[in-house]
Amino acid sequence: MFGTTIRKLREEKGLLLRQVAAELDIDTALLSKIERGNRGLKKEQVFKLAKIFDCPTKNLIVLWLSDKIMELVKDEYYALDTLNLTIDRLKIENRKKTE
Repeated sequence: MFGTTIRKLREEKGLLLRQVAAELDIDTALLSKIERGNRGLKKEQVFKLAKIFDCPTKNLIVLWLSDKIMELVKDEYYALDTLNLTIDRLKIENRKKTE
């Protein structure tokens, strides 16, 4: 999902792989793998992409995190139960931060 979105944003901006890769200080082959979902990016690079594509950072970070989580749990039998428990725990943590 993240890679597909990156490709779409890049194409909408009329940018070539090599142009975006140069901005990220990575080679074109690596960016191509990222767009195909075969490799991941570092969080700092996601922030750079948001600037390059002039899009909300939150949107890209959410997609990036979703891909990371999906990769971690996709083959786990109890993935949904685990994610639901994690959601509950995150809600509790967020409440603590606002108190």
